[in-house]
Amino acid sequence: MNPKRKQRLIIVLGVLAAVGLSTALMMFALKENINLFFTPTEIAEGKAPLERRIRVGGLVVPGSVKRGEDLQVTFDLTDNAEQITVRFSGILPDLFREGQGIIANGKLIGGTLVEADEVLAKHDENYVPPEVQEALEKAGHPKKEKS
Repeated sequence: MNPKRKQRLIIVLGVLAAVGLSTALMMFALKENINLFFTPTEIAEGKAPLERRIRVGGLVVPGSVKRGEDLQVTFDLTDNAEQITVRFSGILPDLFREGQGIIANGKLIGGTLVEADEVLAKHDENYVPPEVQEALEKAGHPKKEKS
């Protein structure tokens, strides 16, 4: 092998190694920031990872909202098949109420307890987040019709 060819081969291998290393580092960084959506049924079945950031969606169970000290709120969330508890410390959205669809972002810290750091509520009386609607349909509830 002549010296020029050997030099080119070393350069190409170096570039490939650098691209591979940067791709691996990006994938590692992205893995930490991904938050997957889970339904209350999937959480109750143990499919959601503990102590990792997740999104959970469902309907707020009527009569389950309990307010504590320092803006602490606890409420139950259901997909009409299973029920989980969400604990949130902060100001709830103005549109938050019992019986409506919400999505909570946070960590699963127990079997069915989610410590939320963000609660998102629907923006009008007909809207249900797509993930929540899909979960409700899987649980046997019909799709809401838009009026």
